[in-house]
Amino acid sequence: MLSRASLIKITTLSLPIIGAMMSQNILNLIDTAMVGVLGANALAGVGVGSFANFMGFAAIIGLSSGVQAMVSRRKGEGRLNEMAVPLNGGLVLAICIGLPLSILLYTFAPEIFLVINSDPGVVGEGTPYLQARLLAVVAVGCNFSFRGYWNGVGLSGVYFKTLLFVHTLNVVLNYLLIFGNFGFPELGTEGAGLATTISLYTGTVIYVVMAFRLARPHGFLVRTPRGETMSTMLRLSVPNSVQQFLFAAGFTAFYWVIGQVGVNELAVSNVILNLLLVAVLPGMGLGLAALSLVSEALGRGKPDEARQWGWDVAKVGGVAIGSIGLMGVLAPDLILSGFIHTPEVIELGRTSLQVVGAMMMFEGVGLVLLNALLGAGAVAQVLRVSIITQWCIGLPLAWLVGPYLGWGLIWIWIANSLYRILQTGIFAALWHRGHWAKIKI
Repeated sequence: MLSRASLIKITTLSLPIIGAMMSQNILNLIDTAMVGVLGANALAGVGVGSFANFMGFAAIIGLSSGVQAMVSRRKGEGRLNEMAVPLNGGLVLAICIGLPLSILLYTFAPEIFLVINSDPGVVGEGTPYLQARLLAVVAVGCNFSFRGYWNGVGLSGVYFKTLLFVHTLNVVLNYLLIFGNFGFPELGTEGAGLATTISLYTGTVIYVVMAFRLARPHGFLVRTPRGETMSTMLRLSVPNSVQQFLFAAGFTAFYWVIGQVGVNELAVSNVILNLLLVAVLPGMGLGLAALSLVSEALGRGKPDEARQWGWDVAKVGGVAIGSIGLMGVLAPDLILSGFIHTPEVIELGRTSLQVVGAMMMFEGVGLVLLNALLGAGAVAQVLRVSIITQWCIGLPLAWLVGPYLGWGLIWIWIANSLYRILQTGIFAALWHRGHWAKIKI
């Protein structure tokens, strides 16, 4: 039974994280609604470009969980003057990996986009958007490293306030650069990408300023990360980055599968996916809270406490995300009509949104346990489970029932939901076994 004290601690730690992530994806939905005015090709192009962009970013966003796990562990061990050393290492890796990666991906973005979708209208709208977003790879790596630090030391409010400002700025810049308002150039989808990139670099500057104020006593840009720290950082971050990359690549492949069915199916699925990303944010925020609670408890040498934190946060995640999913089940037309203005396209996505809403409870539990395992250092197990369930089960099944058998969009989304439920079950079994308690960070 979840105690009141545990619920208060979970809520206190996770609410700022959830608020920050909700602001991010709610504003992404606003972006989607703004781009949707430009038509189905623009909506589909930005959708494909977003996930192709996420696939490129995935090589460094794993730094966040690596930094957070190490910071929380140092906090639990009482080594407070070393808590920012993992952050220093994360920033070094973000620059050294992110800069060449950004140049490489920007150069080959047109070819990458064509592999995913070859429709001329979608390519024309999506490629410039993708290139503009890829200019921000370094900023994303730095920002995710800072996110890991703020959450790890219990200052998630800094993360919340900064991200809220950054994404509000993103909406303002969208208004100026997509439509050419107040004398700014009318850049369409490219303007949406540039607005996001400028906002992300602004966030990096804010994080650096705040770190000089709050993290210097913990070693920020004072203590040089040793080889052991960098080795542990890579051991924790690389598998998670690979998992994030393959997850993003899997979603990109999922877009490709839907694109084989039709442009309208792709457009409505972009809306559903963005809605899904908003709906799961409390689960992701709770997952990051579980990561810190588990790692800190293990740092104090209390594996039983760490185990209980995983289950307690998972209960909260299942209830919270399941409740949000009910809205998709009960009012799909009302939700879709805020983003889609064609009745036949709304009808096309109605049942798919209901299917997604019905499986949200499992999604919430899965996200929490995934992050709990990362907090314990079980990154290799998470990687294996994610690859097998998504690439060996979810995607082949979606292709089979969609383009191959022609059963339609609804069955593609059913296939996606089934693999996510299976993944949650495996994570629950791994957490129950408890082998993660022996991993050293």
